[in-house]
Amino acid sequence: MTDSRHALIIANDQYADQGLKKLEAPAQDAASLERVLHDPQIGDFEVKVVRNASADLMRRRVESFFNDRSRADTLLLHFSCHGLKSESGELYFAASDTEPTLLAATAVDSQFVRSCMSGTRAGSTVLFLDCCYGGAFSRGSSSVRASGDVHVLESFAKDEPVSGRGWAVITASDSMEYAFEGSKLSENSALRPSVFTHAVVEGLETGEADLDADGTVSVDDLYEYVYRHVREQNPHQTPKKTAELRGDLHLAHSRRGRIKIVAVPSPPSLQAALNSGDVLTRQGAVMELRRRLQHPELPIAEGARQHLEEVARNDIQQIADLASDALSEIRLAPSPDRLDFGLVSRGSSQRKLSVAMQGPPLARHCVAQPKHSWLRVDPTPSGLEVYVDTAAEGHLSGDIVLKGVADESLIHVEAKVEAGRRTEPGPGPSNGSARPSSGPADKRDTVVVGAPRIPPPPEMPPLTTAPRTPTNQPSPSRRAPALAGAALALAVTAVATLVLAIQAVVLAVRERSHEGPSGNVEDNLRAHGALTPLIVCLITGAVALVVVAFARHDLRTRREHYTERAASGTSALTSVAKGLAIPALILGVLAEITYLVGSAKW
Repeated sequence: MTDSRHALIIANDQYADQGLKKLEAPAQDAASLERVLHDPQIGDFEVKVVRNASADLMRRRVESFFNDRSRADTLLLHFSCHGLKSESGELYFAASDTEPTLLAATAVDSQFVRSCMSGTRAGSTVLFLDCCYGGAFSRGSSSVRASGDVHVLESFAKDEPVSGRGWAVITASDSMEYAFEGSKLSENSALRPSVFTHAVVEGLETGEADLDADGTVSVDDLYEYVYRHVREQNPHQTPKKTAELRGDLHLAHSRRGRIKIVAVPSPPSLQAALNSGDVLTRQGAVMELRRRLQHPELPIAEGARQHLEEVARNDIQQIADLASDALSEIRLAPSPDRLDFGLVSRGSSQRKLSVAMQGPPLARHCVAQPKHSWLRVDPTPSGLEVYVDTAAEGHLSGDIVLKGVADESLIHVEAKVEAGRRTEPGPGPSNGSARPSSGPADKRDTVVVGAPRIPPPPEMPPLTTAPRTPTNQPSPSRRAPALAGAALALAVTAVATLVLAIQAVVLAVRERSHEGPSGNVEDNLRAHGALTPLIVCLITGAVALVVVAFARHDLRTRREHYTERAASGTSALTSVAKGLAIPALILGVLAEITYLVGSAKW
C-alpha cells in the first residue's frame, strides 16, 4: 500500500433506550471535523463517517479500519457518543441500540478498540474521545446511577507499539467529569460542536494549534491548544492525554501566519476578455490584469493575482508566459536577505538593520515570523527592522520567515555576542540605535509587514549619524532600463517590418493572379521587395527576445542596484517587448515557410 492518511468518525446522538440522554453535538462534531480533516491543505485525510450505528456495525467498522494497513499509514479514530462504565469498572462506547444493562452485548468495549489499535500495522494511530461519561446502570433500574470514577485513560494503558511511531489517545474529559456540550440549546438555536471538538476544529482550521510555528500541527501541539481552550470555556472539564510515541506525530499542515486577503473580482468585461477565443484579446486582458496587480488597494490586486494564476495554469504557452511574468513581480524580494551584526557586546543596546521589501504593495504585504527567540522584528512603512537580543553569549545564526500571498522567503541573520567586546557592525543597512529589549521574544510571534501600524512616540535623534557607504546604499543603475528600452525598439521594428512584408506579399500575389500561366510568384515577391523586410523582422524579433533576457537577468541578479520605479518600468517594458516580438517572430517564420514550400508551385 502507498503512504496514506485515514480517519474514521463515529458519531451517535440517537439512542433507542430512553435512559440514555439524547446528545446535541455529535452530528455537528462529525460534519465540522470531517471538513477540516479532509481539507488537503490542512489534514489531507481520507475520511469516513458512521452515524447512529448499531454496536455490531460499529465493531465491524472499527476493526476493518485498523486492518490491512502499512507502516507508513496514519490513522485517526474519533468517537462522539455516550461513554458508559459497567458495574465491574469496564468502559463501553454506546451505540444506537445499546441496552445499559447489557453493555457487553450491545455496546463497544474500550478493550476491543484498544486491541485493534495495538494490533494494526499502521505506523501512527490517534484516538479522540469526545464522550459524555455516565456511571453504571443498576440492575432493574432504567436510569443511571451517580457516576463514579471513570478514568478513561486507564482503559488505554501504555503498550509498546507494534511498529512505526506509536499511538496517542486524547479524551475530552476523565474521572467524574462530563464532556459538556455548552449551555442548553433552545429549539430555535443552531447546533454547534462540543467544546472539545470545537477546539480541535478551530485549532486545525486556523493553524493556531501550531504552537511552535514549524508549519505542522503535532499531537502535542494540538493537545496543549485544546487543553487551554477547553479549560477557558469550561473550568470543570479537563482533557487528558496518554501516548506511546517515537518522535513527533504530525496531524495536519499549519495555516498559521498566512496572508488572507478577500479578493475583489475583476470587472465582468475583463473576465470576458480572458475567455475570448482571440489570442490578442486575451493578451490585452493579461496586460490589464498586470496593471491591476500593482493597485495600492490589496483586495483589487489580490483579485488580479488569482485571475493571473488561472491563466498561467490553463492558457496557451504564449499567454501563460505573460501571466507568469506578471506574477513574478509580486514575489517576496527582501533587500538585503542576509544580515550580519558582527561582534557585539553582551547586554549592549543593538542598532537596527533595515530590510526593504521590493515590488508593488501586494508583494510588500507579508507576515514576518522569527524562528528564534533572540530575533526581534519591527514593521516599517517600507519593510521591517531587525535587531537581536544580546543577553546570551555565543554565535547566533537564525532565520526570519516571510510569508506572502503567493510564496515564502527567508532573511538570514548572523551575530556573535561576546562579553566586554565593542560592537563591530557587519554589513547591512543601519537605522540608528535599537531600543533595549523589554523582555524575551516568543519565537512564535508574527509581524505583519505592509499593514497599517500606530506610529511610535518621537525619539531624540542620535548625536552622530554614520554616513552611508556604497556597501549599504548601492548607486542606482540604468543598465536594465536601457536594455528594456532597446528590446522594445527592436520589437516595434520587427512588427513594423512584418507589416511591410505582408503588404508586399499581398501586392505580389495579386499581380501573379493576373499574369496567367507565364507568371512566377518568386519574381513578383522580389519585385515588390517582400523578402527584405521579412528577414529584418526575423532578425530584430530574435534579437529583441535576447535583449529582454539580458535585461531581466540583470534586474534579477542586481536588484539592489535599482529603485522600485526603475525595476517596475523595466518589467513593464520587457513584457511589452516580449508580447510584440513573439507574435512577430511566429508570423514571420510561418511566412518564410510558406514561401519556401509554395513558391515552386506558383
